[in-house]
Amino acid sequence: MISFRPVQTLKIPEFRNLMAGRFFLVLSFRMLATLLGWWVYQLTKDPFAIGLIGLSEVIPAVSSALYAGHVIDNTEKKRLLLICNYAYVILIGFLAALAFFAEGTHTLTNREITYFIYGTVFFTGICRAFIGPLVPSMIPKVVGIKKLAAAVTLNQATFLTASVSGHALGGFFIHWFDISGTLFIIVALMFLASLFFWFINKHHSENQGEKMKVMESMKEGLQYIYRTKEILGALLLDMFAVLFGGAVAMIPVFASDILKVGSEGFGLLNAAPDIGAMIIIVTLAFVPLRRNQGKILLFAVAGFGLCIIGFGLSRLYWLSFFFLVLSGILDGISVVIRGTIVQLKTPEKIRGRVLSVNSIFIMSSNELGQFESGLAAKLLGVVRSVVFGGTMTLLIALAVSRNKKLRQMEY
Repeated sequence: MISFRPVQTLKIPEFRNLMAGRFFLVLSFRMLATLLGWWVYQLTKDPFAIGLIGLSEVIPAVSSALYAGHVIDNTEKKRLLLICNYAYVILIGFLAALAFFAEGTHTLTNREITYFIYGTVFFTGICRAFIGPLVPSMIPKVVGIKKLAAAVTLNQATFLTASVSGHALGGFFIHWFDISGTLFIIVALMFLASLFFWFINKHHSENQGEKMKVMESMKEGLQYIYRTKEILGALLLDMFAVLFGGAVAMIPVFASDILKVGSEGFGLLNAAPDIGAMIIIVTLAFVPLRRNQGKILLFAVAGFGLCIIGFGLSRLYWLSFFFLVLSGILDGISVVIRGTIVQLKTPEKIRGRVLSVNSIFIMSSNELGQFESGLAAKLLGVVRSVVFGGTMTLLIALAVSRNKKLRQMEY
């Protein structure tokens, strides 16, 4: 049994800098995701167009992920982190310039602007393939194995605090500063994140003495995941459950057309899942789950599916907000358990590759989930598509519960 002592990890200066940089980077990412969903829907009035944002990012991200894992395990991580960070600054800077130009001249059509957005998101997907696993892969060396479980919890707390802030601020900033002003703020936050990363120590590869071909390296990571049933079960649960439970992608439609609460109400609805997740993450940091984590994970995902069904059927703003908050609480529990399982069961020398595969599952569940939600909304209608997704999530949790090693997992 590993004891959670989250306060001790905050006493490590490098961990503080890593988390501070991660906070501002995730804050900017969530503001960007909020803005792009709202912007594209206002340009097209088509729920399917929102789904294409996720598809534009997930194709390059998933395609590059296995190679990214090989690179992470065989290169110095701080330098790679900064390169990815500044690539984001440049790409979103171009997007901010487009928004400013489009607002001032009105010479570009809505279709041209939408295509430019998709193109920019495509290139950010390549960056995400590298930056997604980078920070988690650095944590074990920074804090040591004894404090790893606590560090994973604080890492998730940092992520969710930034996420809830980014979702809410994204909606408010769109209301206050329009699209272009919000994009310039996002670029500034990305640059601020990089300043903290400069104070991190260099993290050299554990495999410097080994020469492994790229394909062999990627194969080793995949084989380890397949052999480790606890990791495989957790990743499959994440991928397929969240893939079908991606109701958040349709929040712009619910806010604009069904609940009719405008950009401010949209920001709060968008933040609701992260509010719930942040509440439970902070709670778990001080009152950790000490037994039956595998069973709790399965119950949490099943409950998440029920919340998505409730959100899809609701026509009251406060009730929709409640279901989203509760879904965030349950998702937060599963995120902590899944993240801890993956970190504790993975050796250092292949951590980058395993976490890159993990990022494929995360991206598949989130970005492909966004595409699935858009496609299902077009085929079934928005409400029925959300109810369908929640039902599928519930059924998947029941199916994965047959994985005995995951069900009996404790740490």
